[in-house]
Amino acid sequence: MVSKDLENAINKQINAEFWSAYLYLSMSSHFSHEGLPGFANWFKVQFQEEQDHAVKFMNYLISKGNKVELTPIEKVDTSWESLLNAFQDTLKHERIVTSLINNLVSLARKENDYATENMLQWFVNEQVEEEETAQAMIDSLKLIGSNGFGIYTMDKELAQRKYTPLDTSVNP
Repeated sequence: MVSKDLENAINKQINAEFWSAYLYLSMSSHFSHEGLPGFANWFKVQFQEEQDHAVKFMNYLISKGNKVELTPIEKVDTSWESLLNAFQDTLKHERIVTSLINNLVSLARKENDYATENMLQWFVNEQVEEEETAQAMIDSLKLIGSNGFGIYTMDKELAQRKYTPLDTSVNP
């Protein structure tokens, strides 16, 4: 079992992962409504990945004999002024998630819970990728500016993104 403090912290992370999924689903819906199906697809894939992250945490707690406690998901925004604004919000959010993951690692280290720290390393690496991807999208959108053809081209590229299910087992 993991300690009660770590169990509570991981349960909070599960909620944060589901909140992230909900946020990205909202972004997907918004950009679908705006006639940008590629951007909507990109955020839908993010939604699916965040759900997988939550389930991976859930499966870890279950494997350790701990209790998963799901709590209500807080409200998320439902519209964005621009694509750039949405990706800036994405980067800001991913940086918060990185901080939450780092706090979990610190707690696991404090408690000498090496198994949990090892499991969390996957999430540490994932967050590096998440922040890098969001920053790349921001950089591209800044380069494109208000160029309609650039946005159209990027939308077509993002429509090709495919969801690859994560192995949510404890020991992939």
